[in-house]
Amino acid sequence: MLKAEIHCHIEGAAQPRLVQRLARKYAVDLNDIIRDGRYIWSDFTTFLSCYDRASSVFREPEDYRLLTYDVFSRMADDGVIYGEVFSSPDHAAQMGISYTDLVEAMAAGIEDARQETGIEGRNIVTCVRHLGPEAAEGVADLVVSNPHPSVTGFGMGGDERAFDVEDFGSAFAIASDAGLGLTAHAGEFAGPDSVRNALDHLGISRVGHGVRAAEDPLLVERIVEEGIVLETCAGSNIALGVYPDFARHPLRNLYDAGVVVTLNSDDPPFFNTSIAREYEIAAKHFAFDDAALLQATQAAVEAAFVDEKTRTRLLKRLEKAEG
Repeated sequence: MLKAEIHCHIEGAAQPRLVQRLARKYAVDLNDIIRDGRYIWSDFTTFLSCYDRASSVFREPEDYRLLTYDVFSRMADDGVIYGEVFSSPDHAAQMGISYTDLVEAMAAGIEDARQETGIEGRNIVTCVRHLGPEAAEGVADLVVSNPHPSVTGFGMGGDERAFDVEDFGSAFAIASDAGLGLTAHAGEFAGPDSVRNALDHLGISRVGHGVRAAEDPLLVERIVEEGIVLETCAGSNIALGVYPDFARHPLRNLYDAGVVVTLNSDDPPFFNTSIAREYEIAAKHFAFDDAALLQATQAAVEAAFVDEKTRTRLLKRLEKAEG
């Protein structure tokens, strides 16, 4: 089964073994958050702390090249032909890494993986919502002022309950005017209004998560009518307690309603998942047959922030596989 992934955080995809390797390099003790090759956390607050501490070992551009290569190589091993990862210049800056060094390092990692496996990849630069609108505009200006062929989209992560979403409209307008694809996290921990407001004010074509939209039938109808794509991450939602179990997760209901859904891993090693497991979850818990799984892959490729020549080539690979 060929796959595509369009919602994955680069630091969140760092395998514990790689993090421990870099921790030894920088003499950082992370034994309290990594045990027996797994991250240790118990709730959303401790997850965020674990995530931040694990991310703190990426301190040089070469660390990001190595991380990006590892992430895309693992994707390729799972049958992924195209992947996008989210990167945060704000986090890199805290580690003393410039935006241009971050982008070049990640591009090198993607290219290394492409040369070895044939996987295509792109970088979606994100602002952090809880850092505020001014910081978001700064990130957008940084991306637009330093164009790079590997950076094809602009997004927003962070606490979706912080600030009013309309305050970020100018940052997204800057990115949109430069021709970047737009996505934003919404409808994960906050309810359907979070999704509606993002659609109203940010001009996005994709929503990160977006599953809480299922609570509002009118919003679901709008998503279908406007062809908005949801970057769903079922394993992440269960791990973080957005839903208590897969039986109460709305993925199948959204799919049956005509919503365009994609399958993604979010922060895979933190949630004991992978893109391969997300496809297995869709099959086992949401009754996605092979045709539905392939449709999810095709939807991700069609929604990808990528040039049309590359998109056409990827779609032909899917057509060949389907045949």
